[in-house]
Amino acid sequence: MRNLGRLAHIPEKWIPVFRRGYAPTQESRAHLKCIPMGCALVLTVLAFVGGAYAPAQAQEFPYDRDLVLDARAMRGSKRIPVIAVSSDGQAQIDLWCKRGTGQVAIAGDAITITIGTMHDEPCTAERQQADEEMLAALAGVAGWSLRGDVVTLTGATALRFRAATN
Repeated sequence: MRNLGRLAHIPEKWIPVFRRGYAPTQESRAHLKCIPMGCALVLTVLAFVGGAYAPAQAQEFPYDRDLVLDARAMRGSKRIPVIAVSSDGQAQIDLWCKRGTGQVAIAGDAITITIGTMHDEPCTAERQQADEEMLAALAGVAGWSLRGDVVTLTGATALRFRAATN
């Protein structure tokens, strides 16, 4: 064993790291190669976790676009409910049987829908019942979110609409 003086408490295989003129051994080179990979892994994980907890960016409501309910047409009909909201808050509401207007107020992620005059069109009792349920769900909407082209209206019942791309 060498006379190490003030480095006597340090394991001998670590000594080259603390001396000037250090010539790395094969073993120390292998450890040095792992450091950048470990740092890259830690930075990647921190970026991913940090992005998950970052506050959501303000989303712009898709005004002046047809929002089509994410549902199939009912038996005997090709119609699917569609809502279009203009930037001044006027809404055109087309359901399975009823058509009409409404007023929409949006502040951040909060939304209020006031149903206006609706006009009945002839249809089955099943579709009339679905219209009444949809009108109740729209009147109870309290929030909204946008993910891709999907607008979700939240309240007592969550309603998913897809922004029309045509």
